[in-house]
Amino acid sequence: MPVANFDQLHAASKPSLDPLVRLLAGDLERVNRLIVERMQSPVALIPQLAGHIVAGGGKRLRPMLTLGCARLCGYHGDRHVALAAAVEFIHTATLLHDDVVDASDLRRGRDTANAVWGNKPAVLVGDFLFSRAFELMVADGSLRVLEILSRASAVIAEGEVMQLMTTGNTATTEAEYLAVIQSKTAELFAAASRIGAVLTRRSIHEEEALDQFGRNLGTAFQLVDDMLDFSAREAELGKSVGDDFRDGKMTLPVLLALSRGNDEERVFWRRTLEELDQRPGDLERAIELVERRGAIAETLMRARGYAAAAARALAPFADGPERRALVAAAAFAGDRSF
Repeated sequence: MPVANFDQLHAASKPSLDPLVRLLAGDLERVNRLIVERMQSPVALIPQLAGHIVAGGGKRLRPMLTLGCARLCGYHGDRHVALAAAVEFIHTATLLHDDVVDASDLRRGRDTANAVWGNKPAVLVGDFLFSRAFELMVADGSLRVLEILSRASAVIAEGEVMQLMTTGNTATTEAEYLAVIQSKTAELFAAASRIGAVLTRRSIHEEEALDQFGRNLGTAFQLVDDMLDFSAREAELGKSVGDDFRDGKMTLPVLLALSRGNDEERVFWRRTLEELDQRPGDLERAIELVERRGAIAETLMRARGYAAAAARALAPFADGPERRALVAAAAFAGDRSF
């Protein structure tokens, strides 16, 4: 399927990760076994807590991008399995830390690790998983891979701090919001994809193409995530709807509703987000406002734009099952409901 047929993919059926999952089933099983092996520790609480979040039903999208992009580039060795596991450990560690920062009680439909064991164990086990990720990177032996993934880890942390600085600030601009999600989410998608080209010593042009693929896919993924906070059903989303609103996070649906709202609506947003003075019925009002001001539709439209850009970034690569599955994954990122 040519990349130009991205829109036809939407028209034909609901976008899905299934093609990528089927293509990578064997490699994914190896990644999962390695994750279970490497999260073991004689300190019993570590594998217990780590296993709780690792087994929590995540999509494994980031490691699948490493596996899929390696396959796209014609890689036939084993290094991609350990590096995909490293990517997932980085992601899982950030989830543990994020849930503590956000005081979240629910993730993927289950109690968060911090809700079960408390904040201190969750943070420390997150540190353990970061360390496991770096062990896998060092064992790989490529300084280039280590450079890409270690930089991504630093940028993710910067993005989380940037988000803290914008939380509760209704003067936040769209550019500032995009900088946050590019750092805290899209950076790891980009790194996970890029190392597929590094493994096969592809040209810098192809490295950058995979970086752009992952970066645009990750941006689409986060835009939809922020939209779902105001539009999904909790049972589908696997976390509490309205968490971002309750935390005072400045996401694109809020920024659009705020910029398009009248004076009374801006007073509402400042009270609920800046002052965190939230009363019964305020979440329902916020949902009504983002829908009335077209912010849900606009956010989804922009997400699909980034997803299409991700698909276009794969143009340098030959058509085949790998590229078609990655295009389908990009479409899924821009049009998912969970």
